[in-house]
Amino acid sequence: MNRRERVDRVDLPPPPAGTDVAHRADAYAAAPLLNCLLREVAEPLPEPGDRPVYRLPGGRLLRVRGDRRPAEPEVHAADGWRRVGHTELVKLVAEELTRHTGVSNHELPAEMIDSRDAVAALLTARDRVTAPGDPYLRSEQCLVTGHPYHPAPKARGGGPVGAWLPYAPEAHARFPLVLLGLREDTVVEEGDTSALDTLGEAPPGYRLLPAHPWQLDLVSCTEAFEDGRLIRLGTTGFETWPTAAVRTVYAPAQDLFLKFSLDVRITNDIRRLWRHDLLKLRRTDEAAARAFAASPGSGAWLSDCGYRTADFAFEELAVLVRDGLHDHVRPGATPLLAAALVEGFEGSPLHATADPAAWWEAYLGVVVPPALAAFADHGVVLEAHLQNTLVAVDADGTPVQALFRDAEGVKLLADVSRAAGWERLVYCLVVNHLCEVAAALAERHPGFSPWPAARRELARHDLPEAAALLTAPTLPGKTNLLLRWTGADGADARYLPLPNPLAG
Repeated sequence: MNRRERVDRVDLPPPPAGTDVAHRADAYAAAPLLNCLLREVAEPLPEPGDRPVYRLPGGRLLRVRGDRRPAEPEVHAADGWRRVGHTELVKLVAEELTRHTGVSNHELPAEMIDSRDAVAALLTARDRVTAPGDPYLRSEQCLVTGHPYHPAPKARGGGPVGAWLPYAPEAHARFPLVLLGLREDTVVEEGDTSALDTLGEAPPGYRLLPAHPWQLDLVSCTEAFEDGRLIRLGTTGFETWPTAAVRTVYAPAQDLFLKFSLDVRITNDIRRLWRHDLLKLRRTDEAAARAFAASPGSGAWLSDCGYRTADFAFEELAVLVRDGLHDHVRPGATPLLAAALVEGFEGSPLHATADPAAWWEAYLGVVVPPALAAFADHGVVLEAHLQNTLVAVDADGTPVQALFRDAEGVKLLADVSRAAGWERLVYCLVVNHLCEVAAALAERHPGFSPWPAARRELARHDLPEAAALLTAPTLPGKTNLLLRWTGADGADARYLPLPNPLAG
């Protein structure tokens, strides 16, 4: 077992000597599923002992080892505690949710199994390849656990491993893009898409349209190829690296991000670039860009500059052009995915710091002010969760800048109520983001309390909602398990109250 795999597993209990891929995959897959179950439907019991005990809706008792990444689930039986494997855990979750909601669901348990099997495939692949040397790329490609509060964070649509593994960031994939020629009279585009025209050369009467090879396998464009609306032009002369979002790729030499539609359910949604989102993209992106341009400080916005697609396959073939890093990252700083700091990767500054208090204050100082200023001064609600935030660090690993991305997730207070916008910001920035980084830091530095510094940072801002947050008894926690179980729209956020550590 190499050092990289030990670092990647830092947030899970160490497996027994000789543990195989199957057991490692079970552990990875069980942790987020247990997080969802315990947060959303279980009742914690004040029983003594070294393992937290919970009562499930049907009355069964469940105990786990650990807190942030629960492991080794056991149910109480007549003869004592009995260990539950991943397959049995999925069955238990299905039974409890059916009882709790009165609704049955055959799709989500299959996704839970698919997610676990995908993890096994990823672990096998990672044991055979080398992680990227570039710290930024390494951070984007380290998320074997993924979303820590989703029941099936690594599901890949149930397809065969060979169909998706070549494009999996967690397997350190890199690949060229397919280049298509799109007949000019069928082109639909908005914003600045000029970067696409530098990727190759289209014949007269056509425009370049790059395509994700996996998406091209998933959708049928046979008729368009036959009648000449589309032609194949080969592939790019360079490779791209899939980022944590899977469907967004980065071309380092070109310093270019491209986001594609992908007809696969990843976490809550089928990951298409939906028409309604594309049509409002320029408005939300320009609002976010104006907010960052007008605000002091080092925060940066990676703009979604424009999109290009075909009128006959508007969503299926859409590609979105996003700003690269070079014009936004401070000189000498290294950008890292915030989610990677939580999961762990080789070279993580969160792991290396000997002064957690100073590191955490610096982190709060670069992440919190831009998000609050965008809300308070410009009515922009950033989706400032772990996967949409990059944190740039200096040579010593100290955070010096935050970069935010993804206009698709931005909300404007012109379109939603201020209360709804604030609730969404608190969930994304505090619950999904700061709580996770704080817990990871405290786990590595026993005795360190991250919340006094977080309270001081929030108190600095002249924002009534921020002041109220410091005394609120609860925070909003998104119910991903119940949302998926009841078949709610993936964008339909529903929250349950969680204890607020800021009010301690």
